[in-house]
Amino acid sequence: MKCLRYLLAVCALSSGVAQASSSEAWNEYRQQMLKDCLAASQLKDAHARGKPTEFDDRVGYSALLIEGIYPQKHMKKRTGTELCLYDRAHKQAYVSEWNPSAK
Repeated sequence: MKCLRYLLAVCALSSGVAQASSSEAWNEYRQQMLKDCLAASQLKDAHARGKPTEFDDRVGYSALLIEGIYPQKHMKKRTGTELCLYDRAHKQAYVSEWNPSAK
């Protein structure tokens, strides 16, 4: 009976630790994704525009919109948007210009 109480106590304590750890790990992942996406961006003063979209694990990617200023002189400091696809397994960011109104 003592063993069972001990086991239940350990399970109760470890479940709280696991949840805290998961939450912490999730936050670290998002920070790393943001850092990698901003590093891959070609825009000046780039920043995230909204929250990331998490695709199913079968896809293995997250998506994040990045906004900043075009660095080319002829763009005359216009604002631009890029879409960052983040490969979760390989921790790799891929960025492409995002213009949803273009046809």
